[in-house]
Amino acid sequence: MDKAGAEDISGPFDLERCVQRALGFNPNMQAIRAQLRGAEHGQRSALGQFGPALSGGFGYTHYNRGYTYSGKQDDWVASLNLTQPIFQGFNLLANWQKAKLNKESTEASLTNVELSLIESVQSNYLSLLKARMDVKSAEDSVARLESQLKVTNAFYEVGLRPKAEVLDAEVDLATSKQELLKARNNVSTQEAQLNTLLNIPLEAPIKYVGELKYIPFDLTLKECLIRAYDHRPDLIIGQKSVEMAQKDVTMSESSFYPSVNGHWDYVTRGDDPAVNGNGYISERSGEYWTAGVDATMDIFSWGSDYYDSKKYDEMVKQMEADLENTRLNAGFEVKSAILNLQEAADRISVAKKSVVAAEEAYRMAVARYQAQVGTNTDVLNAQERLSLAEAQLSQALADYGTAVSKLYVAMGEKNLGLKEVK
Repeated sequence: MDKAGAEDISGPFDLERCVQRALGFNPNMQAIRAQLRGAEHGQRSALGQFGPALSGGFGYTHYNRGYTYSGKQDDWVASLNLTQPIFQGFNLLANWQKAKLNKESTEASLTNVELSLIESVQSNYLSLLKARMDVKSAEDSVARLESQLKVTNAFYEVGLRPKAEVLDAEVDLATSKQELLKARNNVSTQEAQLNTLLNIPLEAPIKYVGELKYIPFDLTLKECLIRAYDHRPDLIIGQKSVEMAQKDVTMSESSFYPSVNGHWDYVTRGDDPAVNGNGYISERSGEYWTAGVDATMDIFSWGSDYYDSKKYDEMVKQMEADLENTRLNAGFEVKSAILNLQEAADRISVAKKSVVAAEEAYRMAVARYQAQVGTNTDVLNAQERLSLAEAQLSQALADYGTAVSKLYVAMGEKNLGLKEVK
C-alpha cells in the first residue's frame, strides 16, 4: 500500500470516494492484481519457448587406462549446446495462446473482484445511511414520547388521568430509548465495517456523508440483458475457459506429429581442467563443433495419446455447458434485480404516503388527548404507527439503492457513485 495514499483519509467520504478507496487499498484487490502480474509473466514465459535455448556443460572422467585420443587417463570436457525448436506439433503455439487466454481471463477476474467489492461497499454504505435514518426516527420517537409523558403527568397531577396511563407512557418511552441505543450501535457497527472494507484503521474518525434517495433507472429488461451479456466478467471468464480447453486439445494432439529441433554443439577436451587439448593426438579430436536437425515421433503408445486427446475433447464440452449455465444464471440475476428494484420503488411511494398519514394521525391523536376526548392509548398507538411508517420508508429507500447496485453489478458495469446512467 502506498503510504501517502493510505494516510489520505481526511475530508468527507461520499459513496463514490468510498468505492474508489476500496478499489485502491482493499487487500482483495491487491491479491488479484498480483495474480494478474503472474499471468503476464506466464505469457512471456510461453513466448520465450519459441526462441533458442543455450546450455553448457563441464565434466571430468577418469579411465583405468589411457584414453584413446589423448593417451591419458584423465579426460576433461567443456561443451555448449544451442537448441532451436522448429516444429513441436503446434504445442508451443497452443501453449502461448493458452497463456494469453489465461491472462485475459485473469483480467476478467480482476473486474469480477472489483464488481463484488463495489457491491459490498455500496451495500454497507446504504446500510449506514439507513441506520442513520433509524437513529433520527428513534430520536423523534423519544422526543414525542417524552412530550406525551409530560402531558400525561400534568393530567395525572390534577386528577384528570389515572396513574396507569403515566406508567404506560413511561414503559413506551423506555422501550423507545432502547431502540435508539440499538440504532446508534448499528451506526457504529456499519462505520466499522466500512472502515474495514476501505482498509482504514477502525479507530479513525471518518466522516461518511450522504443520504438515501431515489436513483432514476430507465433501462428495460432487454437493454439490461444485452449489456449483461456483453460486459459480465464471469461470461468472459467462461468463454476464455472454453478457448483454453480447446488449446489443451491441440497440445494433447501434438504427439501425433513429429518433433523437429535444430541444434549446434561445441565441444573442447583436454587432459587438464583448462581443456585446451594438450596431449591429444590431433587438434580435431580435442575441439570441434557440430550442427544438425533432429526429428522424432512417437509411433505407437498403446492408445494413451489418443485417449488423452479425447479426454480434453470432453473437457471442452464440459466448459461449454458450464458457460451456457453461467449465461442462464446471468439472465436470472438481471431479471431478479429488476423485479426487486421495481418492488422497492413501489414501496417507496407507498411508504411516503404512509408517513404523511401517520404524522397526521399522530397529530390528531395528541390534539384529541389534550382536549380530553381521546385516550393515552390512542396517542401511543399513533406514535408506534408513525415510527413503523418511518422505518418502512428508510428500509424501502435502502432496498431500492441496494437493488440498483445489484442490477449494475449483474450487468457487469461499474457505477461507483450510483448515479443515473442511461
